[in-house]
Amino acid sequence: MNKNKLQLEQLESKIKVYVPTTKVAIPPTGWIKAVRLGLGMTMQQLANRIGVSKQSVLEMEQREKDGSISLKLLRDSARAIDMELVYGFVPKDGTLDALIERKARELAVQIVNRTSNTMKLEDQENSDNRILKAIEERTALLKNEMPKILWD
Repeated sequence: MNKNKLQLEQLESKIKVYVPTTKVAIPPTGWIKAVRLGLGMTMQQLANRIGVSKQSVLEMEQREKDGSISLKLLRDSARAIDMELVYGFVPKDGTLDALIERKARELAVQIVNRTSNTMKLEDQENSDNRILKAIEERTALLKNEMPKILWD
């Protein structure tokens, strides 16, 4: 097994844990405020635990709601309320393998269609079945080699 495949498998096993979290709705107020209120904690109490002003907590809650808060502030807030910040990426395709498959197929379609159009101009047009087979073969090749062009 090559190094890239092993790295992908290890990463995939880590990502798999986060997949169910994509279905969790973020509270409209943001996590800091939602958890703080859920625990019955005042802004001043949270401010004291973090070591900032009450105004800073208000700003943090607003920045989280706006999506402009830093990971450091989220982590500090979580620790202040005896929690851990959980952070990760989950492929929209479900798995890394599916993501790579989709990108390889997209590139394969471009390559095969470009070649097919050239052949059509030279009056050597391929059948639809042959084109589909070429796309499948090129997809497998691209997926196996994973060239950097996959991400252009």
